[in-house]
Amino acid sequence: MTEQAISPLRRRMIEDMTIRNLSPKTQQGYIRAIKNLAAFLGQSPDTASFEDVRRFQLHLATIGVGVPTLNHTVSALRFFFKVTLGRGEIENHTQIAREPRKLPVILSPEEVACLLEAAPGPGLKYKAALSAAYGAGLRVSEVVALKVSDIDSKRMLIRVEQGKGSKDRYVMLSPHLLELLRAWWKEAHPRGWLFPGRNPVMPITTRQFTRACHEAAEAAGIAKRVSPHTLRHSFATHLLEQNVDIRVIQALLGHVKLDTTARYTQIATKVICEVVSPLDRLVREITKHGPPA
Repeated sequence: MTEQAISPLRRRMIEDMTIRNLSPKTQQGYIRAIKNLAAFLGQSPDTASFEDVRRFQLHLATIGVGVPTLNHTVSALRFFFKVTLGRGEIENHTQIAREPRKLPVILSPEEVACLLEAAPGPGLKYKAALSAAYGAGLRVSEVVALKVSDIDSKRMLIRVEQGKGSKDRYVMLSPHLLELLRAWWKEAHPRGWLFPGRNPVMPITTRQFTRACHEAAEAAGIAKRVSPHTLRHSFATHLLEQNVDIRVIQALLGHVKLDTTARYTQIATKVICEVVSPLDRLVREITKHGPPA
């Protein structure tokens, strides 16, 4: 878009988002949401009443827009009205939609091994990338953004720059993953991006990475619904089943709230199975000492 094509209102909103250091992806999403509001109303969004905003939210819910998109739109509306237009009472006229909390799909260690072995070729690129997702618990966006310089073999760490929430963190670098990454480097000699795309100036896209994961799962004969994020979920669950402290897992995943990490306790089946029921303890005590007088 040329500079002349940007309206003063949109430019002000972009400036407001820039001042608050919102990520480019968030800025694009907010602009798109306000454009959708304008298209729905058939007029400039700054003329919208709060009843118009309510009708827009109802329209999105009626046509079946997903909860994440609904809530992202509400965040965009609140920013636009409160920050750019100075109409702070917007929060009284918008509602965050509740999203049903579903337990994530988890692969067994054996299934993970099969998936990694079935990673599409040619070469080791996708096997190494999928192994990084599982071996370090990385998000899709974090895997594709890895640079060669992020691998610290001396300290056995991987530096994750500007992960979710625009935060840096370090994650573990396992000896096996390091060995695999070295084999990939010797094969392709990537410079800059650890996993370059078809144009080596750019990294592989999240879409390419997701497609490779789906192909690997299908080739491995895994019937579960698998995505790259499934590997991250499996990483956390398997660590929990190894009795790794949940706060350590929280730090490795980059979760702000412990509650987000704690949900893995609901799917760590090995941990659940190892818990002794109070009924069993009671029966043991009765067997050992007899029933109470």
